[in-house]
Amino acid sequence: MGHTEITETVAGCRIRIMRKGSGAPLLFLHGAGGASGWLPFMEALAQHYDVIVPEHPGFGQSETPGWLDSIGDLAFFYLDLIGQMGLSPAHVMGTSLGGWIAAEMAIRDPGALRSLTLVAPAGIHLKGVARGDIFMWSEEQTARNLFHDPALAATVPLPANDDEMMAALKNRETTARLGWNPRLHNPDLPKWLHRVAVPTLIIWGDDDKVLPAAFGPAYRDLIPGAELEIFPACGHLPHVEKAADFTATTLRFLQKAA
Repeated sequence: MGHTEITETVAGCRIRIMRKGSGAPLLFLHGAGGASGWLPFMEALAQHYDVIVPEHPGFGQSETPGWLDSIGDLAFFYLDLIGQMGLSPAHVMGTSLGGWIAAEMAIRDPGALRSLTLVAPAGIHLKGVARGDIFMWSEEQTARNLFHDPALAATVPLPANDDEMMAALKNRETTARLGWNPRLHNPDLPKWLHRVAVPTLIIWGDDDKVLPAAFGPAYRDLIPGAELEIFPACGHLPHVEKAADFTATTLRFLQKAA
């Protein structure tokens, strides 16, 4: 049986949500590329959890609210969503931009979370470590730079029609609004990551061309008790490129954190 798609209005903003499974709620927050479809790792996790995958305000089919100015706005939005949908406390998992949102949620209201899984999250700056500039890359360059395996990069579908092109442009515009300056980080976030008071797992690929793996230990050291897993021969999307390893690793962590 496939996943369901619903809409939910939170803080006056209607968003699209994919959902499947039962058990403890697991909120997955997507990265800058959006949430266009139900992925294999989501299906695997949905055998054990109630997996909820919203499309962020300003992305894809979700509305763009006038109040959306920062990642902090999305953090408060999703804390409101957790309350409104009766999900608290929720396992929260986010990748890249979504990982940044998840970290900002955890410093604001740790009690709303049951655990935190950060997959190559943006959000912090590391002096002397160069990151990829996603705003300067073409669609083709982005596809190549997301993966360690060039064969996987070649399978990434580019926008095939006007609707898909408009959705991709919308995603890029919102990402730029949220992360243009400073580039994909919040200078204040490191000061407050000590407030994260739930079990935390950080996952990175060792060949991440967007946010190099050196960010992993830096994030880990800022969050009390955080665990770090670095996947070999893996790029910026461990949940896609190493889906089986990712699922096994996250399931072990989630079951321990329950």
